[in-house]
Amino acid sequence: MIRKTLIILTIFCSMNMLNAQNPFLENYQTPHGTVPFNRIKTAHYKPAILEGISQQNKQIEAIINNPNRPTFENTIEAYERSGELLDRVSIVFDNLLSAETNDDLQKLAQEIMPMLSEHSNNLTLNEKLFARVKAVYVQKEGLNLNTEQKKLLEDIYDGFVSHGANLEGEAKEAYRKLSQTLSKLTLDYEENNLKEVNTYQLLLTSKADLKGLPETAIEAAQETAKSKGAEGWMFTLDAPSYIPFITYADNRALREKLYLAYSSKCSHNNGCNNLDLVKQIVNTKMEIAQLLGYKDYASYALRNRMAQTSEAVYKLLNQLIEAYKPTAQREYEEVQALARQEQGANFRLMPWDWSYYSNKLKDQKYNINTELLRPYFELSQVKKGVFGLAEKLYGITFKKNSDIPVYHPEVDAYEVFDKDGTFLAVLYTDFHPRAGKRSGAWMTCYKEQWVEKENGTKDINSRPHVSIVMNFTKPTENKPALLTFDEVETFLHEFGHSLHGMFANSTYRSLSGTNVYRDFVELPSQIMENFAIEKEFLNTFAKHYQTGENLPDEWIERIVNAANFNVAYACLRQVSLGLLDMAWYTRTSSFDGDVQAYEKAAWKSAQILPVVDGTSMSTQFSHIFAGGYAAGYYSYKWAEVLDADAFALFKEKGLFNAEVAGAFRREILSKGGTEHPMVLYKRFRGEEPSIRALLKRNGIN
Repeated sequence: MIRKTLIILTIFCSMNMLNAQNPFLENYQTPHGTVPFNRIKTAHYKPAILEGISQQNKQIEAIINNPNRPTFENTIEAYERSGELLDRVSIVFDNLLSAETNDDLQKLAQEIMPMLSEHSNNLTLNEKLFARVKAVYVQKEGLNLNTEQKKLLEDIYDGFVSHGANLEGEAKEAYRKLSQTLSKLTLDYEENNLKEVNTYQLLLTSKADLKGLPETAIEAAQETAKSKGAEGWMFTLDAPSYIPFITYADNRALREKLYLAYSSKCSHNNGCNNLDLVKQIVNTKMEIAQLLGYKDYASYALRNRMAQTSEAVYKLLNQLIEAYKPTAQREYEEVQALARQEQGANFRLMPWDWSYYSNKLKDQKYNINTELLRPYFELSQVKKGVFGLAEKLYGITFKKNSDIPVYHPEVDAYEVFDKDGTFLAVLYTDFHPRAGKRSGAWMTCYKEQWVEKENGTKDINSRPHVSIVMNFTKPTENKPALLTFDEVETFLHEFGHSLHGMFANSTYRSLSGTNVYRDFVELPSQIMENFAIEKEFLNTFAKHYQTGENLPDEWIERIVNAANFNVAYACLRQVSLGLLDMAWYTRTSSFDGDVQAYEKAAWKSAQILPVVDGTSMSTQFSHIFAGGYAAGYYSYKWAEVLDADAFALFKEKGLFNAEVAGAFRREILSKGGTEHPMVLYKRFRGEEPSIRALLKRNGIN
């Protein structure tokens, strides 16, 4: 009895000490209140999340028990501002699960994610809370709200309804269980993807197998092997390793081997298999949608998108197939013809040959290739160019601040200042692949922008902390990080997202920055990619890393001329992924068939290359199975129509035209989700977009 009491007291004291030292539970004593990554330990997350849940529950109780009638201020604004601590902790936890995870963090996620899902359900399924929200919503026309307040009210009400608030009895409990199940399934799906990428290694010990590969790829592979305690050259499924190999390696059998490993991720009989998870995720999302009164998940997801309906999505995708497929077929035949010149008339071009022979054809036609350009795209120079572009367009400046804590030594933190010198945002940059980082590239926020009142009077504009995360070519022992042209475009893309976050100027956090319709969020990112082929922009930074000479004008002309090389094939590749996404999420009955066979049928109309048995996109398609793009992958092509139309105005008025840039910032970047995106777009452009600008840019007649 005494021993048991002592144990309880010891645990109690230990927990109190942990909480007392928990950086999440303190005011951050860091520049601009940035996350104190240097002090955060895995043990801090769960206590801070539990405390965050407890605090928000008390805040919700205060809203429910308010004796005054429900108003916009005491209910909607109070709800919007609740849960600050929980948001602060969970966003760090969630971001590091993608950018800097480890076994302990992933194990903790299996415990924490269900807790967060349950708490979310407890909020949206709280009948008393929803009754107050609904009481305000039904009288919205008579409340004299401004545009942003109306949007907040509509979004919060819709958020409750779309998460089961109108359900009753068994249906409400069914929703709760389904949403908790979905949270676990998506977490498992993403963990499997990361494990599969980290596990695969192609170790080569013969120099003959390296024939055709550029020196940069060989050096990187040698350093990778060395880091793993191996002799030779090691290639992985990380993009900076995979892409050069599939593009340049002369050994076709090895290209095929690496391609099949990459394209069959998470479909093998091992602990990382996602085939069953695909079925469970699709079926669970369908059940949730139908429980809420929708025929399928796409109808549920598209209610708050510019497209609005599945029919509108398919209309766009089919328009693109009709416009681009003839050109894509000619592009394929041209690459096939080159391959047959080398391999014989009976040679059949396979997916593992496409990048290899496409690159040869591009070099032949335009005398330009990735490795020729790479020395001119040294990362620090590219960074100067991208930051400099923002300075030219918007007048903002960037200052590295080493006093801001970061979550990994490779990460840099910058203070961003507006054109008048006032503090605008914090920007973190994280460029290279590592074991704890998932593949791909993304932008996220560690703190959104919002406006709060100090002592109920003075408005304080809480500025955002934004991060861009990528997986670019790493420096080697002999060379700095030299990027490919595609990586430069990716940098511009994610930086465009960061501008959307950094320029945010809304009152409410949930309407701030990138909190917009999914098929609108890619406009600010994709419009930035257009600058990559502009001579005026390239001349500001593209210099040889050894000689300092500018990228020759002749080469810039070749880049411009090659901009539409195989553009139709690339378009149909994106369309095929959009078709696959829609096929999964327009289902009205549960699926228990062959995932790979279903996949082949779904995107057949947009396929140009032969589809290989044993490959599977669905098992690794994190965008739609573990991210926020379910029934939304078409957004990239939807936004491409917007960005082509919008960039045409920059081309017309001048590439660095301050007036056009100012309008884009004012009407698009700063507004976030405060108004319907088409209203914002028309205010910037003067009219609705059409597909014509995209077709013109791509040279499609």
